[in-house]
Amino acid sequence: MNRSKGAAVDRSRTASADFLQLDTADAPPGGLAAWLARRLRRAIADGRLPTGSRLPATRVLAAELGVSRGVVTDAYRRLTEEGQIAGRGRGGTVVVATPAPPPPPPAGPPAAAPALFDAAPGPASFDALRAAPARIDLGPGVPDLAAFPRAAWLRAERAVLDGLPAHEFGYGDPRGTPELRRAVAHWLARNRGIRADPDEVLIVAGAAQALTLLGQVFAQEGITEVAVEDPGSLGTRQHLGHWLTATPPVPVDADGIRVDALRATGAPAVLLTPAHQFPTGVVLAGERRRELLRWAGEGGLVIEDDYDAEHRYDRAPVPALRGVRPEQVCYTGSVSKLLAPALRTGWLIVPPRHREAVLDAKRYADLGNAALPQLVLARLMENGDLERHLRLLRPRHRRRRDAMIAAIGSHLPGAVVHGAAAGLHLTVTFPAGLDCSDAELATAALAHGVKVQPLSWHARLPHPPGLVLGYAAGAPGEIAEGVAVLGRLVRRMG
Repeated sequence: MNRSKGAAVDRSRTASADFLQLDTADAPPGGLAAWLARRLRRAIADGRLPTGSRLPATRVLAAELGVSRGVVTDAYRRLTEEGQIAGRGRGGTVVVATPAPPPPPPAGPPAAAPALFDAAPGPASFDALRAAPARIDLGPGVPDLAAFPRAAWLRAERAVLDGLPAHEFGYGDPRGTPELRRAVAHWLARNRGIRADPDEVLIVAGAAQALTLLGQVFAQEGITEVAVEDPGSLGTRQHLGHWLTATPPVPVDADGIRVDALRATGAPAVLLTPAHQFPTGVVLAGERRRELLRWAGEGGLVIEDDYDAEHRYDRAPVPALRGVRPEQVCYTGSVSKLLAPALRTGWLIVPPRHREAVLDAKRYADLGNAALPQLVLARLMENGDLERHLRLLRPRHRRRRDAMIAAIGSHLPGAVVHGAAAGLHLTVTFPAGLDCSDAELATAALAHGVKVQPLSWHARLPHPPGLVLGYAAGAPGEIAEGVAVLGRLVRRMG
């Protein structure tokens, strides 16, 4: 009997499939083909089968469900006639259309932005800001993601897989693959003046995990305070503060962190961004470097976050502190600003006295980063593709930086630009003041479709109002339009 024509289900012979958790016991007496079509239609409508999804072959799904192939063929035919799926020959049967979304709301004044900046930022503030919709994103922190070297990555991935022995697909060294640790050591020697043995390098899930591991280890060793720059990165402060009792702020001026103020805190350690201070962009000046290294020589511990030092336009490279006093500096970097944050790959080098404890923390956190992306990245680092990519990015980022500075000159003539000689962002301050806070300005900008970060997010000490603006991820025209919106808001609110 052809059950697709309406025969009752034989409950003693029902079967199920992992695909959509289909179970023929759920089929009503009205026929299997109609039931299967309804289940597929529902999965397309609710997003479990998005456009482009490939459906199982009729023969495979029929075998799993214990029904004739004609039942599945009939269900697929119904959805094909409705225009929701289509056969692609060797490509199989795929979803080609989903139900139309509800019509957009009628045009009107800009919707109120979520109250992201109204109160002191919490642990989820960055998540909420990233998720907030905006026409133009001028937030700091990302390179030109559209320029990700897909072809080079695929070539390296194919080469890795072609030569990878079977045993390399097992659990690996929690420190990271030997290939990437060696490639990172070579990269740091060439580009940052750091001499490190590959065995000293620990591969981590970005600088965020590096700070998390250090916070854990420091707390276990009785280091309960790490001083931080002010203004300084809210995100890094949050990662350390999750584990430590306090992160006392230390003011930053035109020469970098004030070491006299650092001494006054009594903190045994400090987190710094000396090559391109976040968010002000200042470089730690020569005399300050010497003063800081004297403080470290007296027993102080430095965490050096070298987050975007490879991106520079108008000045010579600044050597890393780790290269001068390795026994007192914990060094971290990542590929988030070189390639993409989505890779979640970075490195951490610590003095010998902390090495085993940090490795234990990494081992118990995740047994080590995924090995395959590490091997691909190592190949890009060693064959020159990553440096070629950086050479491509620098002029592109510089053009976008120049477009932002020009737009600020036109639309925010009272603003002072800081830190534009390097990096992926700049900061503007309004020394004459605003009649609103920078958080209120950021809120208004988001309501008008432009995403920025208020400087007050990153400062706990008194500081002029300002905005932190990223330029690397947007086209020059988009940048100019976003800054023009900010200019109109400043004139309206100022």
